[in-house]
Parts: sequence; C-alpha cells; structure tokens
Amino acid sequence: MSDAISAFHFLRPMWLIGLLAIAAIWYLIRPRKVAATQDNATIAPHLLEALRVGSGQSRRVYPIDGAALTLVFLCLAAAGPTWSRLSNPLIAETAPLVVALKVTPSMETPDLAPSRLDRARFKILDLIEQRAGARTALIAYSGSAHRVSPLTEDPNILRPLLEGLSPRVMPAEGDTPATALALAETILTDGDAPGAVLFVLDDFNPADVAAFEASDPDTPRPPIVVLVALPDRVSIPQLDRLSDVTTVRITPDDTDIREIERRLQSAHRAALLADDRLAWDDRGWWLIWPAALLCLLWFRRGWTMHWAILLATFMTLQTPQTARAEGVIDWFLTADQQGRMAFEDKEYSEAGELFQDPMWKGYAKMRAGQYEEAAQILSRIDTPEAAFAEGYARIRNRQYRDGARAFEKAELRQPGYPNAATNAEIAWAIVTYVEDARDQSDTGEDTGVGADDVVYDNEDARGAVTTEERKPAKDAAPMTAQQWIDSIDTDMADFLRFRFVLEEAEAKK
Repeated sequence: MSDAISAFHFLRPMWLIGLLAIAAIWYLIRPRKVAATQDNATIAPHLLEALRVGSGQSRRVYPIDGAALTLVFLCLAAAGPTWSRLSNPLIAETAPLVVALKVTPSMETPDLAPSRLDRARFKILDLIEQRAGARTALIAYSGSAHRVSPLTEDPNILRPLLEGLSPRVMPAEGDTPATALALAETILTDGDAPGAVLFVLDDFNPADVAAFEASDPDTPRPPIVVLVALPDRVSIPQLDRLSDVTTVRITPDDTDIREIERRLQSAHRAALLADDRLAWDDRGWWLIWPAALLCLLWFRRGWTMHWAILLATFMTLQTPQTARAEGVIDWFLTADQQGRMAFEDKEYSEAGELFQDPMWKGYAKMRAGQYEEAAQILSRIDTPEAAFAEGYARIRNRQYRDGARAFEKAELRQPGYPNAATNAEIAWAIVTYVEDARDQSDTGEDTGVGADDVVYDNEDARGAVTTEERKPAKDAAPMTAQQWIDSIDTDMADFLRFRFVLEEAEAKK
C-alpha cells in the first residue's frame, strides 16, 4: 500500500488547471443568499415571517454544485491518475519463482508426517498449482546446489523431479544455502521479469548469514521467502538475524501457501514499479462512474439545466452511427475495454474474442494457448513489437524455424530491438539441435529404421559404413516419442544422482 501511495501521480497533469476554471465558474454561477430589503422594515416581523415562502430554510445544494463536482471528476480522470504499471502481456502476470529445497538426512525426520521432505514436496506442489500459469524453477541443495528444473509453467514437469529428490541423490553432504541463493539469482537474471526465491528448509547454516545480508546497490537481491519445515515448537534463531527475509512456518492447511503468495505478489508489484520499461496503468476511467451517478441528479425536479440538454444533444450527434449495443455493457464500454477487463481477470479466451485491437487480440490468443491463431493475427501487423510477439507464439507452438524468422523480422524492422537478436539465435540453435537429434535418432519414427540395427565394416567397400535395415513387423506402427520415453525403465532418482555427480565433478575442474 505504501508503494502505491509513493508512486501515485498524474500522467497528464496539465488537465488539473481545469480545476481552477471549474472553481471560478462555480463561484460566479452559484446563487447567494439575498439580504432583506429596506421595504421589509415597514412590515411587522411576525407578519413578514408569515408572508415569506421557505424563509426558514436555506437551500444548501444547487444544481451547479452537482455539475461542478461532475466536472471535477471528469477533469481528474482526464489528468490520468496512476499508481501502478501495466504488466508485460508477453509474460505471466505472476512473478517467476525459484524454489530452493534443502535435501539432507535431517529433512527425512518424521516429526512432520510422513516426513519433513515429503511435507515440503506437498507444499511446493500446492504452491505450483496455486500459481497456475506462472513460471517456477527448482533447485536442490545440501553440500552443493543443483538446478533440478529451469523456469517452467508446467507442473507436470516438476512433479516427477520432486518425487525423485532424496538425500542419496545429492553428491555432497552439508548445508550451503548461500550456494543455492547464488544459483537462484543466476536463474532469475536469465529471465525477462523480476522474480523471487523461496527456500524450503529445516535449518540454516549460520556461516551463510552474511551472504544473505550482503546486497549490491547496482544489482538488488531478489525477494526471499523462507518456508520453515519444522513443528511449531522448534525455531531457527539464525533466520531472525536476516533482514528483508520473510519467514513463513509450515501449516497443516493452506494458510502458509496464501501467505507466500501474498508476499510474492507484493514483491512483484514493487519490482514492476521500479521497471521503467513498462507503461503506467491509467486509472482515470474509475472516476467516470461517480461522474455518471452524479448526472442522475439532473433528473430530479428543479435540477434540470437547459445547457446540459444542449450538451447531451451535441454528444449524441458526435456518436458514430456505426455504434451498436448488443447488451447493456456495450452502452458503457467498448469491445477493447471489455476485452481488457477479461484479460485482467485472466479470461484470456474471452478476451481474445472481445478485443478489436489486433495487437491485444494476438496477446490474448497467445495467453489462452491458441498459438497458431495468435501467430496468424500478429503476422499481419507491420511493427517490431508484433513480430517479436509472433516469435514467442511460434516458439510456443514448436514452430522453431518460423519463430527464429519472426525474431529476425523484429530486428529488421527496428535494429537493436531488445532481445530480438538473442532470441533469434536461441531459436536457430533449437532448430539445429532438433534436426541433429532427428538425424541421430534410433527410434525409427522418421526413417523407419529400427533400434536394433547392426553396423558392419565392409572391407570390399574400403571401410564404408553400411547398415542392415531391420524390417518392421507387418502393419506395425512406429513408436511415438512419448512411447519411446515411457519404454525407458530408468529411476528418476538415479537420473538425478548421475546428473548431479557430473555437475559436481565439472565444477571442481
């Protein structure tokens, strides 16, 4: 709340000068009390009192008062009051989150049934479900910290990875939250929106307190929230020494999840206020409603003003003849305004149908998961912003080659457009990787070659490599990629342990 108050300002402050003109007109037009004339002195006071109509009552409110107050609201609305910024429609409206989970033998203590680690898993999954559509990354740490999953919006990716985490997969014993914090900051730095870090732990290494308190003014530290996976009777004194770190205790219900979400939203709003790249959200339209209600007073007997009728007639003549009202809301809001309201309520499919503005229509379609339709709409707009958004839509639709070309188109329309060249380079790298993987694939999905091919050294052909194709069974359909993955009988814990050991060995070189 304090951030909103400090950020309050007017986008078009010159309109505030109109308040002086309104005050002057109100002062000149408003009736004043007329003093008794000298002729009234010749009439007896008790008779004069009886002859006066309404003399005992003084009118406090006049039509000009309502008109002036209405004009004040309209003038303030035109000035554009604002206290928050518009979020980037290309990214989720919820802050990215990196979850750092402590994976040590102490986390297997059963004082929180079934264990501290299992309870932590449940809470992380509940939080991910609560933040549907927001990106979440996962880090596991003990004596070393490892990235389990990059930022992703799909909880189905994180679920099996969480289930595979246990102390036996960690390559080094210990407790190094500072290492996990450094890795989390790296993940958030690579993102395109300010994020936060959530630590889920049952103890805190006192030697790492200094790392959490240090902060570089040029690169401010992301907000940190700590979820303590301990019974109520157990506390962690080290956390009390940390400033600007929010501590939330684990609860049997979802009270802790709601508290974490509130903290993350508050931190996200504060980060948006400091982002000069984002436009301010004009809230002037809020003042239209009280102005419209005050206009209803003009229908009261004795309040009608002839000039108001002329003004209404003039406004009617200025209304486009093509305007139509299919419902009551169409009388007050345009299709784009209705679409924006649906967009802010996260009704993206409805917003995509309501928007008439092609840019916002494409944004809404993309947020609704209708990537092909969004790309088609955005491709018809000749701006670098549209080309950049089209690239996102193509990538989300796994059209990596077309996505790379769209990013290049944005760079061509505006040289140096932010992140366009970088995204194009990444998209082309994905295209190369996918094509190389397809060429080297042994699933037979594209070529019909089976996985059990045998390679011979053909001496007559001077060592030329030849293959003997294993003919598939009659009417046998090739395996899909998902079927091939499901056929691999590999334990997720073994996979994570192998990966973490390689990362640890690479880091020690």
